[in-house]
Amino acid sequence: MKIAYVTTYDSSNIHAWSGSGAAILKALSSGGNSIESIGNLRDKNSLALKLRKRLYGRLSSGVYQTNREPEVLKDYAAQVENALARISYDVVFSPGTIPIAYLKTEKPIVFWTDATFAGMIDFYPKFSNLCKRTIKNGNKMEQRALSNCRLALYTSEWAANTALQYYDVDPEKVKVVPFGANIDSERNLQDINSIIENKNFDTCKLLFIGVDWYRKGGDVALKVADLLNQRGIQTELHVVGDKPGTNIPAFVKQHEFVSKNTEEGRRYFDRLMTESHFLILPTRADCCPVVFAEASSFGLPSLAANVGGVATAIHDGKNGQTFSLDDSPEEYCNYIEKFMVSRQEYRELALSSFREYSERINWSTAGNKVHDLLREFCG
Repeated sequence: MKIAYVTTYDSSNIHAWSGSGAAILKALSSGGNSIESIGNLRDKNSLALKLRKRLYGRLSSGVYQTNREPEVLKDYAAQVENALARISYDVVFSPGTIPIAYLKTEKPIVFWTDATFAGMIDFYPKFSNLCKRTIKNGNKMEQRALSNCRLALYTSEWAANTALQYYDVDPEKVKVVPFGANIDSERNLQDINSIIENKNFDTCKLLFIGVDWYRKGGDVALKVADLLNQRGIQTELHVVGDKPGTNIPAFVKQHEFVSKNTEEGRRYFDRLMTESHFLILPTRADCCPVVFAEASSFGLPSLAANVGGVATAIHDGKNGQTFSLDDSPEEYCNYIEKFMVSRQEYRELALSSFREYSERINWSTAGNKVHDLLREFCG
């Protein structure tokens, strides 16, 4: 199948959208498809947009987003249409709705993303307190994309349900396909057994990865580590990404940004995953972070708040545990302590975590499911 892969950014950039755009491209290519990438779309920057942005900034208390404006979306679509006119393709595929909402083509359109616009309103900080114009335009854009597509793929049941709840869409063309891990992994069961056997249980190592300390629940992770130490369980909290501020306790070990684009960065990331006992992410808002799949690929159980699409990535008791936003840090501590005092129970959970990765949340499985859906819906 000849696929025109459309992104607003450079789809080969592994840092764009946490590498998911590049990972999708690779997954589509691995199925024997012929891929033509269309990306690096220029942002329309008209005088009208500049004036409107300035006006809303001064006179409105609501947040104004230019990338939901119809003139911006139509300009993206025009750029894509010009590129499509120069290639042969069977289907247009995009990891987002923005570049294809106004796209005109006789060929099928498919998108694969982690959220709807309506699902993000007042969920993520940058989607909170939006002005009425942006809300109206954003919902119009999402409806156009859903009406325009042959197949709407979402990474979680949460995202798919918001599409069905807030928009007029045929349920038959809405499907759930979780993303895989945005790291290369050739680990097998023997490797995971070795990782488990080599873990040091004298100190509980919790790994926190996030670029937004508060939204990702870094303050809760800090309390959990503190309480475990108070209980007599020697604990370290390893933080990658955002910094927890000042007056950092000695049990917090800070790590700089780890780039998976370098061999050194990949080895460093692998070491953190291998030596840790749990990935902890008590996030207050998230769609479906691929870091849970990445952790599972190391046999590392994940602990997180059950918000957004998290429950699609973490199946309770299989590759970790989800908690309510109302659950106290003590609840996390009780769960962690149970496995730290029983190495056999931890081993079973770690092996189960790797099975979840091997069978369900990897790019090979996701790619195969998408290939089957493309054949079914796009011929």
